[in-house]
Formats: sequence, structure tokens, C-alpha cells
Amino acid sequence: MTHPVLRVPRDEVLSGTAVRLTDGAVTVCLVRVGDDFYAIGDSCSHGAVSLSEGEVDAEGLVVECWMHGSSFSLLDGRPQSLPAIKPVPVYEVTVEGDEVVVRS
Repeated sequence: MTHPVLRVPRDEVLSGTAVRLTDGAVTVCLVRVGDDFYAIGDSCSHGAVSLSEGEVDAEGLVVECWMHGSSFSLLDGRPQSLPAIKPVPVYEVTVEGDEVVVRS
């Protein structure tokens, strides 16, 4: 079984920021913290709002939903604050040369 792959040039993702990647079927919030990359589902489980538009807490490894303030762990997708109570998916991320590759 093949998994969809999303790719982005490594230099297009600045440390402490999130970007939205999509292939039409899967939408991912890709976050860079230093040289590490994390990918979680881009849709907040509380309000279906794009997480990639939220604030990144690099120290806490979370991204906060800009609409209602729920934050999600970049490590396991679990909500760290209310009102969200359901986790978002987590995706495998690798760096291949100059590209960041997300497999869903």
C-alpha cells in the first residue's frame, strides 16, 4: 500500500513557524523547530480551523488553534488545552536532501 507523500523545500519552513501542505485528500500542519520537523493534521478537532494559521510554541512543542485557543502536541497530536478533547493525526516526517517529506 502506498501512502500519499507531501514535499516542501526545507528552506521554505522557518524555525518556529507552521505551513499548510495539502495534496487535495490530506491536509497537514508542518512545523519546524530548529532542525526538527513535525507534522500533524491541519484541522483543529474542536472547530475544524486550520492549525497552520496558529501560534507555534517551540519550547512546549505545541501549536495553538488561533480561533478558540486549544493547543496540540506536535509529538502525539493530543490536545493540551480545552476546548478540544480529541487528538489530531500525526504524520511521519523525514528530511531527504533539501526536501522535507511527509508521509500520510
